[in-house]
Amino acid sequence: MFLLPNIRYTGTALIALAACFSSTTSASEMFASDSPWMLGDWGGTRSELLEKGYDFTLGYTGEMGSNLHGGYDHDRTARYSDQFTFGSHLDLEKILGWQDTELQLTITERHGDNISNDRINDPRVGGFTSAQEVWGRGETWRLTQMWIRQKYFDGALNVKFGRFGEGEDFNSFPCDFQNLAFCGSQVGNWVGGIWYNWPVSQWALRVRYNINDALYAQVGVFEQNPSNLESGNGFKLSGSGTQGAVMPIELVWSPRVNGLKGEYRAGYYYSNAKAQDVLKDSNGQPAAISGATYRSSSSKHGLWIGAQQQVTSLATDQSRGLSLFANATMHDKKTNAIDNYVQAGLVYKGPFDARAKDDIGFALARVHVNPAYRKNARLANQAAGLDDYDNPGFLPVQDTEYSAELYYGIHLADWLTVRPNLQYIRHPGGVSQVDDALIGGLKIQSTF
Repeated sequence: MFLLPNIRYTGTALIALAACFSSTTSASEMFASDSPWMLGDWGGTRSELLEKGYDFTLGYTGEMGSNLHGGYDHDRTARYSDQFTFGSHLDLEKILGWQDTELQLTITERHGDNISNDRINDPRVGGFTSAQEVWGRGETWRLTQMWIRQKYFDGALNVKFGRFGEGEDFNSFPCDFQNLAFCGSQVGNWVGGIWYNWPVSQWALRVRYNINDALYAQVGVFEQNPSNLESGNGFKLSGSGTQGAVMPIELVWSPRVNGLKGEYRAGYYYSNAKAQDVLKDSNGQPAAISGATYRSSSSKHGLWIGAQQQVTSLATDQSRGLSLFANATMHDKKTNAIDNYVQAGLVYKGPFDARAKDDIGFALARVHVNPAYRKNARLANQAAGLDDYDNPGFLPVQDTEYSAELYYGIHLADWLTVRPNLQYIRHPGGVSQVDDALIGGLKIQSTF
């Protein structure tokens, strides 16, 4: 039987509290449904602090995943993973008189297990997507954000410096879905060895220039330091272990089409650190056959495009309606296991008058493995004299993985949303021998 530590029942407790108290309390009190915080306004203190420039947040995300059918291991079970977020945002113009200057400090803690690791994916090679996106980068405390941001020339120029991840500003995307293929910056999911998404941070500089009200360009320089990924380095500030830098550039257009919001992104990243070839040695021969060391490349690069557009709305409430989205990434075939990824989906907000803040989401994704990476696996098995998938020493050959997710977001309170979901993964980990998997999930998002 799979049991969770008592602290992991936080999500159930949040739902019960919302049901019991939200209809009988005012917005400033604890558990009020129209308050942005579960713990209320602290007798007005919270609003007073916010007015003076101090904003404190405590967030919680919990995700459950259960393999209902298929996968690598058909034994049905459930796994739970979660994250606590402790943040403070300081308006330094109000506090210190520094014009157009903000400071952000955020600490996170992750814990739990992921159903994808050994039940859905073949553990010999792992997977690409994850049924529980909040799992990953270690069960540990991390300094996730420590940055200062300042505007110049009446806001035309925006500069951000400190410790943060690329996905905060570049290739950004919401994270309401539970499957990783539909959550957050997708570049970080497919080149995670160099592009570090939340909750990992590194020293970085981002410069943004607003060309007009609907268009801006930005460029960044991010420390590429694999030691930042280690669990024991969650609060590391030194640059020891740095291998180079990741430099993204992006153009972001945010038009209004028939009065409805849209956002379109196109970007490119370049890493000047050495990267290992996925197939050949220094003599241009397959390293799996020659036994020589895989050759290194002097750089690594890729690009992305993304689009989000609301296409319908209600005359009485423009926030309700249908929005469409799509994302795609392409990566260096010499050095990266994934050469391309595409995703598309829709979200409908306010499907019913009685549930005006609920939402429904559906999405599909395709993750494609670099043919050279696939060839390397075949040659490795050939060199080892293995051709039986069931042999423990066999290296499964990965090709294409497809994912789908359908969720319904139940807005129980302004501080609590619960999203039950169903996920379907074809060829988990891109391994055709693994049975297609059906996963039942539950995502809880709350602000204390």
